[in-house]
Amino acid sequence: MTYQSILYLFLFLPAVMLIYQVTPERHRYKILLTASYLFFLSVSGKLVLFLLVSTLSNHHTGLWMDSLKQMPDGIDHQTKKETQKALQSIRRRILWFGIAIQLTMLIALKYSGFFSDNLNVLLKAVSFPYLLPTLKFALPIGISFYTLQAISYLIDVYYGKIKADGHLGRLALYLTFFPTIMEGPICRYSQTAYALTEGKPLTYRQTTYGAQRIIWGLFKKLVIADRLNLLVETIFGSPNQYGGIVVIAGAVLYTFQLYADFSGCIDITIGTGEIFGIAIPENFRQPFFSKTPSEFWRRWHITLGTWLKDYIFYPISLTKMGKKLGKYTRAKFKKHTGQVLASTPALFGVWICNGFWHGSGWNYLFYGMYYFVLILIDNFMEPTAEKLRNKWKIQKNHPVYLGFQSVKLLLIVFTGELFFRANTLTDGFHMFLSIFNRFQLSAFTDGSLMKLGLSIQDYGAVLLGLLAVLVVDLIHERGGSIRDSISKLNLPIRWSLLYASLFLVIILGAYGNGYLPAKLIYAGF
Repeated sequence: MTYQSILYLFLFLPAVMLIYQVTPERHRYKILLTASYLFFLSVSGKLVLFLLVSTLSNHHTGLWMDSLKQMPDGIDHQTKKETQKALQSIRRRILWFGIAIQLTMLIALKYSGFFSDNLNVLLKAVSFPYLLPTLKFALPIGISFYTLQAISYLIDVYYGKIKADGHLGRLALYLTFFPTIMEGPICRYSQTAYALTEGKPLTYRQTTYGAQRIIWGLFKKLVIADRLNLLVETIFGSPNQYGGIVVIAGAVLYTFQLYADFSGCIDITIGTGEIFGIAIPENFRQPFFSKTPSEFWRRWHITLGTWLKDYIFYPISLTKMGKKLGKYTRAKFKKHTGQVLASTPALFGVWICNGFWHGSGWNYLFYGMYYFVLILIDNFMEPTAEKLRNKWKIQKNHPVYLGFQSVKLLLIVFTGELFFRANTLTDGFHMFLSIFNRFQLSAFTDGSLMKLGLSIQDYGAVLLGLLAVLVVDLIHERGGSIRDSISKLNLPIRWSLLYASLFLVIILGAYGNGYLPAKLIYAGF
């Protein structure tokens, strides 16, 4: 069962809504929790065991840490200080123990095959007589997402940002809430946990707003992402077969497919949460209107970026070594250069984790390092770029300059997604080089682009879909709200638009014979 399936949209979700609404308020969270585990079981079956271990260990570890915050009564100041220091040390070890449980399951299930394969390559190179067994495990859905949520909960409890929750059901629901378990977004405990157990009744406004968001997500998923799936699979499935024009088309259209697929799923997720009165954090903010790689990643997969900033970047920066490095670089170099150099280890940590989080392949690590290098260069060059703009009297908000920045950013993004989607890093480099050594304009006239599984009607539907997404994103970028505008219309017009949108998805959506079934892309990460 997936979010775009008929089973989810017309049976599972309506049934959950109905049972939830007729259940007494104090028990409604139990309906959501039951539904979440049923959803998980429908996809991952007995792998639910790993989710249970993650939940129970998180619950007990959090309470264990909090129990050590209480100081004994009637002790003098010096003893209190020493006791506090000892308890803090124990709490830190408990924190690392809890994090180790979460990471051990993630690494063992997701990365053991990658590590064993690469160690075997090294062992063969030195003629070692024994090789490691190749380990491949089935992955529970959402393990990369709920693991980060579990870790953020433990760290926030340790630092006192939240209190360890004795309510096991609330913690379990926070980690498994069915709209977010498959593709996120990565929520913080303080954002959603208590809202999940409030049991707010369904309202007309919440239901219609949620339905609008779900339909918009389905439009992006079924009309754009799924229709492009066959073309993308064809090009990336045969990396040696196509020349530069087709490879460029593959990179560009995969980028649009990924955006439509992932953001469409998030729309469905947020819309579902909205129906139940739960504000799920936004994960995208018009990323293609960005001007720099840093800005792009502040707008794309926002919750992953903020998680890495809060739990990787800042902790590395604030270590003793990080502080010493900052002090040294600021003393030896100019202010800006010193600041950039001081932040480089933390930035590296963020992007190595970003690459690894996405998958167990060298292409994912390359993808992380690709953005690390680009952002690092961008940070170093900022004063130089400012001087050049002043020298040549270029205004940062001039349309020509903004256009140049946008084109540059798109080239960076398309190139990055080429390597991201490639089946291997070798395939990625082969396809990238073919852009230059096999670039043939004849691909526009010899019908090559029409032999990739899509008809002229398919291209037309995709173009229509992309134009619709562009218009909506442009309105949002300028501070507008389409849903607020629709809510001000007369009731017959509002419902006519809702049904028209639904029928548009049904008519233009890619499904049935001739189309390659497309799984949710980020569910694989």
